[in-house]
Amino acid sequence: MTATDMIEVIELTSTSPLQTRQQLIALFQKQLHEITTPQALAQVEEMLESVLVPQSQAHLFVAQLGGETIAFAFFNVLVSFQKGGSYIWLNELYVEDAYRNRGIARKLLLKIVYWAEHRKMKGIELETGLNNEATKALYNSLGFYEVVSKRYSFRF
Repeated sequence: MTATDMIEVIELTSTSPLQTRQQLIALFQKQLHEITTPQALAQVEEMLESVLVPQSQAHLFVAQLGGETIAFAFFNVLVSFQKGGSYIWLNELYVEDAYRNRGIARKLLLKIVYWAEHRKMKGIELETGLNNEATKALYNSLGFYEVVSKRYSFRF
């Protein structure tokens, strides 16, 4: 049995244990610390609660080892005429530094692929950094392919 075999991937819900939620909040804050504002960090807990409402189109999967949350994937289900139905936009994929390069991100992604296939999703889309070679290699190894586009943003 490998270390990755001992990793459990579960979908977080409104009934998930408080300890799991608190561990996830800490991971979100760790991941976002270098790329966002202090105000956004303070809003992580509030955002998590909005994700966990029963009719939310946002979903969270966590990877746990011995009851400790060590990684997560956060995505939204969207609908597109161009894609012919529902698809996933993968917002976040994060593995705690000490657990990287052990197949945990792969295990999370495979769980999402399985989840999407069983719900008849049309695909999964995501964005990654141009120089993030390790992550791009992971995505490519699972059958993802690069789409040339220019993303725009508007914020309030």
